[in-house]
Amino acid sequence: MAQYEIEIKSLLGDEAKAKDLIKKMCDADGTCKIESTSSQLNHYFTGGDINNLYAKVEHLFGSEEQERFQLIAEKGSDFSVRTRQKDGEVLLVVKASVDGGTSSNTVSRLEFEEPVAVSLEELDSLVESAGYEYEAKWSRDREEYSYKGVNVCIDCNAGYGYLAEFETVTDTDDEVSLDNVRNRLKEIMAELGVEELPQDRLARMFAHYNANWRDYYGTKDTFNIE
Repeated sequence: MAQYEIEIKSLLGDEAKAKDLIKKMCDADGTCKIESTSSQLNHYFTGGDINNLYAKVEHLFGSEEQERFQLIAEKGSDFSVRTRQKDGEVLLVVKASVDGGTSSNTVSRLEFEEPVAVSLEELDSLVESAGYEYEAKWSRDREEYSYKGVNVCIDCNAGYGYLAEFETVTDTDDEVSLDNVRNRLKEIMAELGVEELPQDRLARMFAHYNANWRDYYGTKDTFNIE
């Protein structure tokens, strides 16, 4: 069964605002707690063909994962292909837009994220053999919190600085249900006093980073794009 990821980003900027958001969550929800921390390397790819990619990597997955990958290839559009190293674990990530936005930054999307038993370099090589090229390499430190039934990620991203992602995952593909999930996330953000990062500004930030990622990857340096 395909999984739909509903995610809304908010640009916090500096560490003080990130700490303030965490305090507000803990004050408003006595069950709020940190679920995990991680340091991540994320490699984004462009070009290629999703069906060629499946042929190159299907041997890395079991039948259930293969079925989910094929379902995303059939139902999705504007695919975003990434490899990730998360505290030593290597994953293949494929996201596809389902709401007319881009798979990299859209609010609603299909998602495939599964670990593989090869190194990050080996996985990157398989992706490149399917016709893909590096778009950019990203690095970040992440804290994941459980807050009022949703997942809140506080990221310190190279280039972007501090960013909050409010997200939930659902199996439904009913547009009314997806809208209800989006609206619930927006209500939670409003309660906490954080604003959604507009998609057009996010697109400009994303483009700027991709053009200059070698200056930021693996650093704490940031930029400001309005």
